[in-house]
Amino acid sequence: MTQSQTSLSQAELENQLKAIVGEDKVRTDADSLETFGKDWTKIYPPNPSAIVFPKTTEQVQAIVKFANEHQVALVPSGGRTGLSAGAVAANGEVVVSFDYMNNISGFNDMDKTVRCGAGVITEQLQNYAEEQGLFYPVDFASAGSSQIGGNIGTNAGGIKVIRYGMTRDWVAGLTVVTGKGDILELNKDLVKNNTGYDMRQLFIGGEGTLGFVTEATMRLTRPAKNLTVLVLGVPEFEAIMSVLNTFQTNIDLTAFEFFSDKAMRKVVARGDVPAPFETEAEYYALLEFEAETEGHIDQAMELFEKCMEEGWVLDGVMSQSETQAQNLWRLREDISETIAEWTPYKNDISVVVSKVPPFLREIEEIVTREYPDFEIIWFGHIGDGNLHLNILKPDDLAKEIFFEQCAKVSTWVFEIVEKYQGSVSAEHGVGMTKKAYLKYTRSEAEIDYMRAVKAVFDPNNIMNPGKLIDMK
Repeated sequence: MTQSQTSLSQAELENQLKAIVGEDKVRTDADSLETFGKDWTKIYPPNPSAIVFPKTTEQVQAIVKFANEHQVALVPSGGRTGLSAGAVAANGEVVVSFDYMNNISGFNDMDKTVRCGAGVITEQLQNYAEEQGLFYPVDFASAGSSQIGGNIGTNAGGIKVIRYGMTRDWVAGLTVVTGKGDILELNKDLVKNNTGYDMRQLFIGGEGTLGFVTEATMRLTRPAKNLTVLVLGVPEFEAIMSVLNTFQTNIDLTAFEFFSDKAMRKVVARGDVPAPFETEAEYYALLEFEAETEGHIDQAMELFEKCMEEGWVLDGVMSQSETQAQNLWRLREDISETIAEWTPYKNDISVVVSKVPPFLREIEEIVTREYPDFEIIWFGHIGDGNLHLNILKPDDLAKEIFFEQCAKVSTWVFEIVEKYQGSVSAEHGVGMTKKAYLKYTRSEAEIDYMRAVKAVFDPNNIMNPGKLIDMK
């Protein structure tokens, strides 16, 4: 269902939305429609009919009830940093922006929880936690613009998953408005609540297709102490797994990332961050751990020396200050921004950690064989089996032809994903870009159950229609 199916005129639509949220909280100017109608993807051009900015859960409820009555499709909009077109309004939908629902309240020092509006920016929550002497550990490159509601809708992961898990592990409770217009208070912030279905989990990762999250109680934890970073150069990918196993067996890691030499060269070429050491390597591993005592540093050095003796590591560097640690992190964190100028075709895939080496090898072999002129950039959260495959567009190839050829690559890649029982979307969600490939991770029976769940919560299919799954 799209806005074009409503019988309302554009003027009637605007007037009724203004009656709910106020004159100044509805926008239809070209710049706003362009800005709020899209996310970071560039495949689908934005085409919303209006942008509405509610300030309360009750206003969201009124918008949803109005949408049901007049057959108006709604698309949620947070920080618009998504990479799967889950927040793109391409078919005349009304965009519901949560920018004004950005209050932090209800901090509970005993429970280590805080209440956040859906529009609270991730970094805003991180800074608030720090002010309380605590830590919100879900972290990623878009923390400065992504919003908590969007993080919940996509179950965002990031760079600390190996230690702290995904967004869902930090959601104590939710307030949601369902597609029927009901307000539900889910889980009531309880740690233990064994009273049937945990509907909170349906909305986490649901991409706004069942209803909209308006508030969330988020758990906080103690801050890590003296975080120390190691960057190691390794001769082959299998060696990364040996390094991971060696360190993870002996040290509680807060992060374990990897990136290819090709990826690092792109970052270093910008001139902002130096190479970590002179020795060249095919791949690099970045480890982070808490060094609370000199003993922890000594233990890490012993493990590093063992890896050198085994031939798994060619060279390495350990941060000696917070500034150096930040610069070492930039070798990994700056990759996405750096390669953007090559119009990368991105795949965000995962398998269980033990299957990563043959999985990566098969994918690289088929892409290199079929498209020898395409440059492949690998990086990812190797500690949790999440790989980011980036194929860079050759300068002399038109974007349309490049994406057409990469669509064939995706089919081959996802066939390998299916073979290894992995996921076609490890952390970016499904949206529209991965919807056609959902069958490689979910069975037909599962997808039918997903449709049935959506039909219960959103019988008129007004909540982010066309994303995640298509209704029959």
